[in-house]
Amino acid sequence: MKKLRVGVVGLGMGRGHVSDYKKHKMADVVAIADTNEARLADVGDEFNVPGRYTSVQEMLDKSELDIVSIAVPNSFHKELTVAALEAGCHVLCEKPMALNAAEGEAMIRAADKAGRRLMINFSFRFTSASWFMKRQIEEDMLGEIYHARTVWLRRKGLPGFGGWFGQKQMSGGGPLIDLAVHRLDLALWLMGHPEPLSVLASTSDRLAAPLAAAQGAKYDVEDFGVALLTFKNGATVSVEASWISHIKEQEIMETRILGTKGGLLQRNLREGYEFETELFTERDGYMCDLKPHNPMPPTPSAAAHFVDCIAADRPHMATGQEGLAVTQLLDAIYESARTGTAVLFG
Repeated sequence: MKKLRVGVVGLGMGRGHVSDYKKHKMADVVAIADTNEARLADVGDEFNVPGRYTSVQEMLDKSELDIVSIAVPNSFHKELTVAALEAGCHVLCEKPMALNAAEGEAMIRAADKAGRRLMINFSFRFTSASWFMKRQIEEDMLGEIYHARTVWLRRKGLPGFGGWFGQKQMSGGGPLIDLAVHRLDLALWLMGHPEPLSVLASTSDRLAAPLAAAQGAKYDVEDFGVALLTFKNGATVSVEASWISHIKEQEIMETRILGTKGGLLQRNLREGYEFETELFTERDGYMCDLKPHNPMPPTPSAAAHFVDCIAADRPHMATGQEGLAVTQLLDAIYESARTGTAVLFG
């Protein structure tokens, strides 16, 4: 079977995409693009990529690609995704999908018009701990899910001041759109994407804004955000995210799912990026816990999953529609925080 020809745009986050594609027997990374010529040369040499471009359009015109990964600042997601789709490519776009839901809707329309696939890189779905949790829910170990709490808090993990992360025009927001987007997507995926009813949220920049001002750097996003989401099936989700906060740990990532028959917990180990998960339930009047041992069976990366699904012509996870659902909720969270009132969905 012919290999799928892949191009990657943006070689900061995109370097990981290149690495993941290079490990797949059905993918051939033939082109990369970045405006940073030194980084373009470094990644090209490291992974032996023949096509190297500082212009994305030139890469699309010359490389005859099947798949393009978009791994650039958030403000460019829509523009470059649409360009790749119009060039006849399937697209794996980094999270968040876009700056806002209107841009996300335009990306979906472009994919539909081109007859090509759009996937969002919600990479935290693609872990053994997350797949274990999904399997327990599919086997009805939780019963009816009525609440989730999902958080990503950092003690001091601010991006560099003066960069695009701290500027709303380029990023769309702070840790809510940067970090909470992952934990929110994970919770919604586990819950089966219930239909939203309302959002009540609050944000703060009390810690980061003075630090940025002291350095003379532009900073106009939150450093902390919290939201309560309600859904039409009666379920609720609470979300918290911070780049800087007075907590003991350097980094906390946790998603807890509560159901009528059991509960699930996923959390990071040693304040890092390795995860464990547990199931809590009752059997014959006894309280029981089930904890799979690490290492758990491996899962494919998002890039590998995308290649597998395109090659086999089967549906993929983390679709554009699911990315849009998260983006719509983020829009509502920011609007609620701005106005101080709840946002209601139709």
